[in-house]
Amino acid sequence: QVQLVESGGGLVQAGGSLRLSCAASGGTFSTYGMGWFRQAPGKEREFVAAIRWSDGITYYVDSVKGRFTISRDNAKNTVYLQMNVLKPEDTAVYYCAARPSGRPTTLRNVNSYDYWGQGTQVTVSS
Repeated sequence: QVQLVESGGGLVQAGGSLRLSCAASGGTFSTYGMGWFRQAPGKEREFVAAIRWSDGITYYVDSVKGRFTISRDNAKNTVYLQMNVLKPEDTAVYYCAARPSGRPTTLRNVNSYDYWGQGTQVTVSS
């Protein structure tokens, strides 16, 4: 059974940095796509970034390009989201998600993921 556990959230001032971690277990992740999503109060869950575990190809929403970096550590079965130059509008609960890579739906699609972590709160103060 696939399990995803996020960590690394917290309170940071605007312009600061945080690194989120997603520890994955119970699956063959070399064939998976991994995504980070976020949900702010009163808003729908939205795509932030994704990575194909097999070849490391990455995807980002335009609003975080140049500021956020998604990466993975094969030995630790862990996916990271390095977040720099944080803005108050980045405040949200951040979720890690996983699904097999070979599906026709894009990794940007929130509805295409099978497994989700519990979420970690990121708060950026102005």
